[in-house]
Amino acid sequence: MERHRKHSVGGTTLHTCHPCRRAIPYRIYAVIHTCGIIALMYHHVHSLLTANNTLITCLLLLSDIVLAFMWATTTSLRLNPVHRTEYPEKYAAKPEDFPKLDVFICTADPYKEPPMMVVNTALSVMAYEYPSDKISVYVSDDGGSSLTLFALVEAAKFSKHWLPFCKKNNIQDRSPEVYFSSKSHSQSDEAENLKMMYKDMKSRVEHVVESGKVETAFITCDQFRGVFDLWTDKFTRHDHPTIIQVLQNSETDMDNTKKYIMPNLIYVSREKSKVSPHHFKAGALNTLLRVSGVMTNSPIILTLDCDMYSNDPATPTRALCYLTDPEIKTGLAYVQFPQKFEGISKNDIYACAYKRLFEISMIGFDGLMGPNHVGTGCFFNRRVFYGAPSNLILPEIDELKPNRTVDKPINAQDVLALAHKVAGCIYEHNTNWGSKIGYRYGSLVEDYYTGYRLHCEGWRTVFCSPKRAAFCGDAPKSLIDVVSQQKRWAIGLLEVAFSRYSPITYGVKSMGLLMGLGYCQYACWPFWSLPHVVYGFLPQLALLYGVSVFPKSSDPWFWLYIVLFLGAYAQDLFDFVLEGGTYREWWNDQRMWSIRGFSSHLFGFIEFTLQTLNLSTHGFNVTSKANDDEEQSKRYEKEMFEFGPSSTMFLPMTTTAIVNLLAFVWGLYGLFAWGEGLVLELMLASFAVVNCLPIYEAMVLRKDNGKLPKRICFVAVILTFVLIVSGYFFLK
Repeated sequence: MERHRKHSVGGTTLHTCHPCRRAIPYRIYAVIHTCGIIALMYHHVHSLLTANNTLITCLLLLSDIVLAFMWATTTSLRLNPVHRTEYPEKYAAKPEDFPKLDVFICTADPYKEPPMMVVNTALSVMAYEYPSDKISVYVSDDGGSSLTLFALVEAAKFSKHWLPFCKKNNIQDRSPEVYFSSKSHSQSDEAENLKMMYKDMKSRVEHVVESGKVETAFITCDQFRGVFDLWTDKFTRHDHPTIIQVLQNSETDMDNTKKYIMPNLIYVSREKSKVSPHHFKAGALNTLLRVSGVMTNSPIILTLDCDMYSNDPATPTRALCYLTDPEIKTGLAYVQFPQKFEGISKNDIYACAYKRLFEISMIGFDGLMGPNHVGTGCFFNRRVFYGAPSNLILPEIDELKPNRTVDKPINAQDVLALAHKVAGCIYEHNTNWGSKIGYRYGSLVEDYYTGYRLHCEGWRTVFCSPKRAAFCGDAPKSLIDVVSQQKRWAIGLLEVAFSRYSPITYGVKSMGLLMGLGYCQYACWPFWSLPHVVYGFLPQLALLYGVSVFPKSSDPWFWLYIVLFLGAYAQDLFDFVLEGGTYREWWNDQRMWSIRGFSSHLFGFIEFTLQTLNLSTHGFNVTSKANDDEEQSKRYEKEMFEFGPSSTMFLPMTTTAIVNLLAFVWGLYGLFAWGEGLVLELMLASFAVVNCLPIYEAMVLRKDNGKLPKRICFVAVILTFVLIVSGYFFLK
């Protein structure tokens, strides 16, 4: 576990680490809460031996076991949280001593991930305050789209004007879209001319995307004209040859003023075949590992999602404060930055900031072996992809060795030929790729799984969360996009939980109890659906029939429930507020946990079960990052839930909302008749009703396109009737 300490290089302190003050109070409370859980389990077992309806008691017991386990996984990350500070201004290396940096940007669909979004992300990292000849940006286009390639060709031309402007004027917002959209951008003639150039480029790219093809008249660079001929009638996103195009070469290209060397920019679309597995994003990243290994083989790798532009030009230097520290660099796998999102509503109604995932849990992990990988904003040591710190696993060819020095130009014919070969769809057959080296296959959440496996091998990691966000991206603005994305996560997490590398067994054995439990917190996310369903329906149906499933208010066990409930929620609130959140954001966050329990987690569990039984196959659905619906954006800014198109994932939560409302009304009506008997049941229904207010509004009061579809409401009413009738036989 980390203690307060400074890390110095050559007498210069580059970063410090200190424990959070709340660690000791949290440890004390953990003992108290654990005693409460043990008492609750005793109460359940005693009730099971004396109860008339053992099924109800078993369901409540099972739900509380899940809740207790999930509380334990969360608590494992509360026992030693740490905060770090780094000092990039003290990093005094000469330009020639900076390590080379390869940047991987992944995109897969030009309509869900607009090419201009990819362009802005690429330009923001190309313009880093870092020696340009040391930067190589690789864009993986897994959709194999000529539209994305066209956008990057345009970006390469624009970069020759944009990069010198940023460096000369010390611009902080190096995404052109962000800079020119801000009110504080320079009004100089140079800035205005650049703004016009950017608008012209954006107009051309968006016209091409809208038309769906790259017309010859729009291709102004003769050297790239031939590559677009590869998109023939037989070319599809699922079946096409490898395309690798060097769009900018640091050895030959200069900016328009001839003062600055330009960074490398390489477009990569790996070979696809309908008969060969491609392993989704993990496969694309492994292709970039091999292609970059052949062409540049930089020791540092930055991975980015296409919507996560760089928000701080000093970010690479900040990461180097850790990656070049001789005390820790040998066993350091990566430096993970948190994901930050712009355009989120005032109180984050969909909890898309994922504060618990990207900040609260991260500082807890950082006090153990380090944070898990979250898919973007991560600076890797290339060596980490080739075995444990003490066990280098050599790749199948010498050109892919992690420590090899590249001595040929990136556009040399033999280099490009080998790059095409390692990007082939059958290259990985009978190799260690995806199992022992590179990103690991076997889960839809390749980031979580790969980070987890690296920790199991003995690697340590670091969480870096500067005051100015290092990377910013766009968050979904409709509920269906949010729950669909998290359903995919749920399936991927279950794939890890039930694999031979399950965190509860393999993880605890490899990393220790606390770290293993920390990873279980994510792997077992979908299990939240069980207590949500049980506590969302069972006490409420009991309330409707006047049947008590909880202790009466005169019973001492009544106060145990109150203390455990309030204690767990209060600690969660403290976590949120202490890490910079607000009370309203916390309320929306806990409400979204319930919504996920009745949608993403529940349906993810069902789909995973069907896949396990070979009754279904999964795919990788790209989350839409295009926000071009003005009415939807206005509703989002007003913090109105956007249910949008009809989806069966809305059915359980709508049914729950109706059942709880009926139980609440009936409970109030019968309060005097039943006296003290059903206080806890009524309190639970009241809490659920307050959480469901946006659902009631979308069902009854709203007339806009974001309301709950009538079909969902109608089916939910029928299901409610069925549940109430079934409850009579179940409870009586």
